Amino acid sequence: MLLVFALIAAGFGLTVLLLYPGYLTNDATYVYGFIQDWHLGDWQSPLMTMIWWLIDPIAPGSGSMFLLIVSLYWLGFGVIALTVARRSAALALAVPLLALTPPAFMLLSMIWRDVFFSAAWLLAAAIVYALADHPGPRRRTAQVLALALVAFGILLRPNAIVAAPLLIAYAIWPARFEWKRSALIFIPAVVAGYGLVHAVYYEILQVKRENPLHSLLVFDLGGITHFAKENQFPVTWNAQETALLTSQCYEPQHWDSYWTLDPCKFVMARLERPDDVIFGSRRLVDAWLRAITAHPLAYLEHRLTFLWTFLAVPNLTLELYKWALPDEPPLAHNPYFMALLPLHDALKSTMLYRVGFWLLLAAAIVGWAWPARRAPSGAFAISITAAGIFYVMTFGLIGVATDFRYAHWAVVADLAALVPALLAGRERRAGRC
Repeated sequence: MLLVFALIAAGFGLTVLLLYPGYLTNDATYVYGFIQDWHLGDWQSPLMTMIWWLIDPIAPGSGSMFLLIVSLYWLGFGVIALTVARRSAALALAVPLLALTPPAFMLLSMIWRDVFFSAAWLLAAAIVYALADHPGPRRRTAQVLALALVAFGILLRPNAIVAAPLLIAYAIWPARFEWKRSALIFIPAVVAGYGLVHAVYYEILQVKRENPLHSLLVFDLGGITHFAKENQFPVTWNAQETALLTSQCYEPQHWDSYWTLDPCKFVMARLERPDDVIFGSRRLVDAWLRAITAHPLAYLEHRLTFLWTFLAVPNLTLELYKWALPDEPPLAHNPYFMALLPLHDALKSTMLYRVGFWLLLAAAIVGWAWPARRAPSGAFAISITAAGIFYVMTFGLIGVATDFRYAHWAVVADLAALVPALLAGRERRAGRC
């Protein structure tokens, strides 16, 4: 136990040494900037803005959020390691080492809600695992806290609604995994998750509606236009614009080509034209429905192209755009991080940074642990990796960008589940004895 404590403390200290104070990404810059004028909108998570406002005095700027995320991350792996130590001291020592795996570890340097989200869900699952075989008030307290963290994750990343039922079922029944229970609560949990987002965002906080889902509509209309070779936007374009839309504008990596990048940013400029706003209106929704109905094969080709790009193609890992600016970010002055970058650059072309690899690993963990699904470690391993699979696959339908960060929860879930999955067989055999 003391050695596990020492490794976790060393891991946390090493993370701070190598990655502090974190990198203020473009998205995080908006979230942090909203603190100044208390702008709460639904494009970014308003809850992240509020929490950042509370903790900002600790280390103004990126430092406070970095420390919070890193603390949740190492606390989650620490709880898992200590739980494993009750069953196998040798295997427990592997857990903190797995937490240092580059695809999970290096993204801790980036202030993204995706990384915040995965750290919160990791801790939620870990505290339930720790008390899975200890019925009583302590376990009930852990279950309530875990459900609160799952709800918090949904409010950070609303598309996690589809993956949340697996963790909710695990929090309620942590001693064993029963797929019938998960199936039974799936629809009610999804509905509850949707209701939670609506109630917190629009009823309690009354955030500004910025129509983030309409970015999906624009991306899908652009994809269908490209593959059907026929304009699907509720706008009449000139010949040059139409040619661009059917041949050059579509990029499966992101929808930004229609928004901020030349030569096709004329699309959003027209959809947001002040005298005739289409973005956020019913006209865009109707155009999207017509396009899918008229060209289902083009829509399917677009979505499969996007999913393949997300799963199998090299995508953005670390966002270091500000490196070239005269006013360098504070992280650029951390010599340890700069020394670590060549290792990251060497690894990002390998399978470790392919989302599909982590999806296959998750499926393998589920298969390995399935015979021991009625043991606590098996239930833990199956639940969190299955939640990772569900979460990643939602991007196939509603994703608008293929950055590796969107798979961070799946990576963390796999790493957290590996050792418990190995323990699961031992628990199953002991139960039979």
